[in-house]
Amino acid sequence: MESKKVISLKNVAIYHGGDNQSARQIIKEGEMVLSDVNLEVERGEFVYLIGRVGSGKSSLLKTLYAEVPLLVGEGAIAGFNLRRLKRKDIPYLRRRIGIVFQDYQLLNDRNVFMNLYYVLKATGWKKESEIRERIDEVLHRVHLEAKSYKMPFELSGGEQQRLVIARALLNDPEVLLADEPTGNLDPVTADGIMAIFREITEKGCAVVMSTHNTSLIENYPARAILFQKGHTSEVDLKQILA
Repeated sequence: MESKKVISLKNVAIYHGGDNQSARQIIKEGEMVLSDVNLEVERGEFVYLIGRVGSGKSSLLKTLYAEVPLLVGEGAIAGFNLRRLKRKDIPYLRRRIGIVFQDYQLLNDRNVFMNLYYVLKATGWKKESEIRERIDEVLHRVHLEAKSYKMPFELSGGEQQRLVIARALLNDPEVLLADEPTGNLDPVTADGIMAIFREITEKGCAVVMSTHNTSLIENYPARAILFQKGHTSEVDLKQILA
């Protein structure tokens, strides 16, 4: 029977170290950001990561998309073993997950359509008809179908974030990782982004989202993992909202 788990972390510790340090040096000399992290996420599940700035939320997300190497514990995401992951395999991992950044990271010299076209070509899509069909599909899902020839600077903040979500969905990911995706948005626009995330989970893609916005959590309740003093723990939403 196929596993429903898209993320599995067991006894994980996350360290920050120098770029040229070996794993042994990082563990010995680096800064331990989190310890004893245990987390499982299933297909179609929505999970909040909550905690103060600097509590390790972004570090965990970076570990999941292999920007920060996993050196201690066991970890897997979308079928990839994070402890055994080779550098050459990182692009393949990132084709199976979607990443939504707070600062968008769009190509500002290309329009909406070409931002998405670039990603599909870079990830191995060949047929122009299939590329165009896929771009139309994801733009429809985020309600940007009428904006395909706009430049990023011609879009509102909410529209730019929806474009980032469309980009993350291009390769039909098993899990979407979102780092404070509503941090720069007004409440109404943020609500629209959350509604899109809910639609995504209903189609079977898990969403793991870091946030400090308690009003979002109240309006869109889900599992919540608290980051505090270098540790993580699952918490009751009533504690957060009290």
